[in-house]
Amino acid sequence: MSKGRDTFLNDTSKRIIFVTSALLLQYLVMYLMDPFTDYWATFFTRPSSHLITDLSSSLLFCFSISESSIAIGNYLNRKISWTSHPGKRLALETAMNVSSVLLINQIICWTYLTFFQEQLLIDNNPISGDAETREMLRWVLVSIVLSLMIMGINIGNHLVLNWKNEAIRSAEYAQVAMEAELQSLKLQIDPHFVFNNLSVLSELILEDQQLGYEYAENFSRIYRYLLINAKKDVCTLKEEWRFLETYQFLIKQRFGDGIQFSVDVDPLYFSYQLPPLTLQLLVENALKHNKTSKRNPLEIRISTNELGELIVENTLLPLEKIISSSGIGLKNIIRRYKLLSQPEPRLYRNEERFTVVLPLFRL
Repeated sequence: MSKGRDTFLNDTSKRIIFVTSALLLQYLVMYLMDPFTDYWATFFTRPSSHLITDLSSSLLFCFSISESSIAIGNYLNRKISWTSHPGKRLALETAMNVSSVLLINQIICWTYLTFFQEQLLIDNNPISGDAETREMLRWVLVSIVLSLMIMGINIGNHLVLNWKNEAIRSAEYAQVAMEAELQSLKLQIDPHFVFNNLSVLSELILEDQQLGYEYAENFSRIYRYLLINAKKDVCTLKEEWRFLETYQFLIKQRFGDGIQFSVDVDPLYFSYQLPPLTLQLLVENALKHNKTSKRNPLEIRISTNELGELIVENTLLPLEKIISSSGIGLKNIIRRYKLLSQPEPRLYRNEERFTVVLPLFRL
């Protein structure tokens, strides 16, 4: 729940302005209720000392009910939630504010009668008992109205501030959740990449130690790139393109002439961004679900179009034995685009080709 310090009325400068406005509002309400009383007829003809005393007492009164309203609101904020018990909270705060203003009225009246009785007689010339009762009732009514208005402003400010804080907290929670999910998605890349390449490395070491060494060197460079970029939410197309150039060495050792790459990326889009290791996931996805052979190599084409999109397409050479797939690669890419609040990649499939269109963007 909000505490007292959360209300704007606890800001000293704003509080002074508010109390001064309450003073003017008090006199305005009193005048509108009865503009023809002797009080207003003689208001500016009284001695300056009497006028200052009147203004001072009114200012003290406005300050007192303002402070009491703030104190009551802060106390109830700790005891009764607006969300859980709005009716009970409103009734109790109203009753406490009315009781408080009546008590303050009694204290001020007693003080005024005790120390300024002579001035009271002069100002009222004197007034009859009935007139005095009417004046007292009018003053009490003005006091209650003023108190309720101050309470309403304080409550309104409290509720609006709580709404803003909840909105901020919700946004922060959503951001934290998004970052956690994004990190989880990036971590899915590691085992997918490592398993395939370590398997090839173990075979190469047995067949050709020199080639195995070169493979290990390239693999270490690429994995270093993976580790660095796994910490990022986005990377540039140029970084991905350079990664792909090195990555092709590993692919060549794994599949030989069974795969052909065609890359036609416009340097104009090198500064554009996309989620890191997107190309690696798409290439791995193509290799996983298609046959590769010298007679009928798997073709993977990577290009850009005039709309600033990266197009990754591969020929369809379905495996005779269908491999069950969780779809982590494509799901990972699509989900990361969503978390980055970017347009989703588009997937197209016909009898000959599978195509993924990746929007490039600038954050």
